[in-house]
Amino acid sequence: MVDVERSFTVQAEPEAVVDYLKDFARTEEWDPGTVSCRRVDEGPIRVGSTWHNVSKFLGSETELTYQLTVSEPRRLQFVGKNDTATSTDDIRVGPGERPGETQLVYHAHIEFHGAAKLATPVAKIALEKLGNDTEKNLVRLFGGDRA
Repeated sequence: MVDVERSFTVQAEPEAVVDYLKDFARTEEWDPGTVSCRRVDEGPIRVGSTWHNVSKFLGSETELTYQLTVSEPRRLQFVGKNDTATSTDDIRVGPGERPGETQLVYHAHIEFHGAAKLATPVAKIALEKLGNDTEKNLVRLFGGDRA
């Protein structure tokens, strides 16, 4: 199992940040590991909405089906699954120190299954770098400072 967490400030209202991140297809815009991500179901985005995500990780492409499992005014949680891993992305937002700012906490928890567990030590290093790059992209997207 691997845990990676980043906390940083962006220049946007918390509601705008949650509204933007709620559509997981937008990971194409800020997650450097995402190759493609498309919504599978239809209608308003809600708990239970699903996305087909293709990511490049450790030189290989992997496909996961993500589901929105928590949708609250200050928290989103997406759980992605395939045969080799379960990935939980937990995103929390709150007001920043100044008006118009948001404190964003992004926690990724990846649990590997079967033989994939052997890759955990290497995956931890790669996911830490991915966490840094994701933070930079979100700060660039919304504007802000790295905390």
